[in-house]
Amino acid sequence: MCAGVESDQPGDCPKCGMALERNPAWRPSAATIYTCPMHPEVQSDHPGDCPKCGMPLEPQHAGAADEEDRESRDLSRRLWIGTLLTAPVFVIAMAHLIPALAGWENDTTRWLQFALATPVVVWAGAPFFRRGWRSIITRQFNMWTLISIGVATAYLASAAAMLVPGIFPPTMRHGAHAPIYFEAAAVIIVLVLVGQVLEAGARRRTGGALQALLDLAPPTARRLGADGTDREIPLDQVHVGDLLRVRPGDKIPVDGAVLDGRSSVDESMLTGESLPVAKAAGDPLTGGTVNGAGGFTMRAERVGHETLLARIVAQVGEAQRSRAPIQALADRVAGWFVPVVLAASVVTFVLWWWLGPEPRLAFALVNAVAVLIIACPCALGLATPMSVMVGIGRGARAGILVKDAGALENLDTVTALALDKTGTLTEGRPQVVSIVAAPGHTEGEIIRLVAAVEQGSEHPLAAAILRAAKDRSLPLPASADFASTSGGGASARVDGHEIAVGSLAFLQQREVRDLATLSSRAPALQEQGQTVVFAAIDGAAAGLLGIADPLKPTTRAALTELRALGLRLHLLTGDDARTAAAVARDLGFASIEAGLSPSDKIARVQAWGAAGERIGMVGDGVNDAPALAAAHVGIAMGTGTDVAMHTAGITLVKGDLLGLARAIRLSHATLRNIRQNLLFAFLYNALGIPIAGGLLYPFFGLLLSPMLAGAAMSLSSVSVIGNALRLRRVDLG
Repeated sequence: MCAGVESDQPGDCPKCGMALERNPAWRPSAATIYTCPMHPEVQSDHPGDCPKCGMPLEPQHAGAADEEDRESRDLSRRLWIGTLLTAPVFVIAMAHLIPALAGWENDTTRWLQFALATPVVVWAGAPFFRRGWRSIITRQFNMWTLISIGVATAYLASAAAMLVPGIFPPTMRHGAHAPIYFEAAAVIIVLVLVGQVLEAGARRRTGGALQALLDLAPPTARRLGADGTDREIPLDQVHVGDLLRVRPGDKIPVDGAVLDGRSSVDESMLTGESLPVAKAAGDPLTGGTVNGAGGFTMRAERVGHETLLARIVAQVGEAQRSRAPIQALADRVAGWFVPVVLAASVVTFVLWWWLGPEPRLAFALVNAVAVLIIACPCALGLATPMSVMVGIGRGARAGILVKDAGALENLDTVTALALDKTGTLTEGRPQVVSIVAAPGHTEGEIIRLVAAVEQGSEHPLAAAILRAAKDRSLPLPASADFASTSGGGASARVDGHEIAVGSLAFLQQREVRDLATLSSRAPALQEQGQTVVFAAIDGAAAGLLGIADPLKPTTRAALTELRALGLRLHLLTGDDARTAAAVARDLGFASIEAGLSPSDKIARVQAWGAAGERIGMVGDGVNDAPALAAAHVGIAMGTGTDVAMHTAGITLVKGDLLGLARAIRLSHATLRNIRQNLLFAFLYNALGIPIAGGLLYPFFGLLLSPMLAGAAMSLSSVSVIGNALRLRRVDLG
């Protein structure tokens, strides 16, 4: 909970006292950092307690599991030994409820309780008293303040009754003895230990998604030698440029590309899609994905921290430790909660001592302790961080990367989406879909000559033309005297002919002949969303090409789902209005705005926001980055540019809009879970404190013992974590 608190050793957060948790994004470094799960800004280079909540700091990094296990083993050891010592104390103390054992209490059994309870309180409860004392001296009051004061009060009063019984007035005595509460002090310690052990196990399960991602990377790889043989080596010995063999069923060790062979690869660990993806020479590969039935060789291109899997783990780990804006509500309450509870305990003590039945002082002490024990703010502190941690982990398994908790919360409030066209709705990979040849020319000739010119161009349309020539297995002649005009076209000499390629205006400026017939064919293609490229040979029109960027196969279904979620959809694109309208036809957009510059997109997003809309901007390119930053939440396609992904709060790994529908369902489920947790924590304390104070006694003669208060306190935290863990199984569609 305390972001910024890190430590290289296990221990407690120095701010809030929660156990520092391991950071799954860790990779080997000089020092282990420890942090608090409730206050992730609390970070330390050594183990200790959180100064805010008193919980033990936990190792932030995946490589520090040994320290985390050591902390769990220590808690478990204290629990079992404490339970063995507490059981006879509890039986002796409760003997008066059994008629056959009435009158069993005597000096011997009282001293036996003292002897057995003392190591439970002093040794098994030592971590709690240490945290409580730190909270007092630093004035960072937390759950351990209440527990340590309550248990210490019960134990010290009982010890005084044994060692100096004369200080107690007759009204506090039962016969010759002053009352003792060793069983309450010992049982509370044991119950708190039970809660801590259960809570530690539950918190480890919240990081299960990240640990599962970490485990996806195989421990070894098979590196090819110069003689063609392969040898198994540890994964950390793979270097960029190494040739690796991937056998059927193997996990792909690092990011790279297929050199030789064919197969299908299960990429569901990143995309959430179960269908395998066909891979052939030149196709990209992601480390951690699973090869199918075919074998192939690959070249390593990104290793270690640079792999997509490592970057995902790092990003999700950072996001899990971020704070959602809704956490501010719990923080404000926690700021005054402990002082109010301490005051309520004092008021309870005074009222019972003043108005209660005899023995008034005994009743006052017991009920004041019960108020302190039951009013544990731990459930309130855990309500948001646990849901955020589990929700973001669930998203990672579904191909949804959340940069921080604020983005996930903001997505829950989005009312409208502004979507870029190229690379978001469409494949972002233009294709030649139409060829019109003038009389005397053939389609193959047009493609061959135009592609020869475009060999020297870096324009996206040039790439589409070159792919069309390659698909037709057309040999490309060399070109000379290449020249290009930005936004117009290009020209070059090919096979002794002057070839000009570009827009209608570009060819008109060059006074190309016979353009009228071809130009009359262009509007029909443009109405279908195609960009028209004209070609001329030796100053005469020779043909035209229609190039289109097709919709992604899932676009229509995804937009239908998004509208079903109650969102208004707007299209923002830099393309011309005719092309945009053709692509967006029948897709159900509330508005279509074309010909926009990056600054125009920002202005539209800001205008909608000023009108009361909560806008999510979806894009993939550098030109979308400003609008992604200006929106309430930016969503980047994982197939887009790094700039867009760094700017956005949420990244869809597969670059599929169906992932956006899943992300919105995840945000709804996570925020609903947080609200449930906060409501439970508030209701628990609102009802528990008055009952512990004795509210039911005048009406029903019922009192809540400190032992039951301790059980309720532990169960409240475990219940909140258990509710958060339900997000691991939430259906995202």
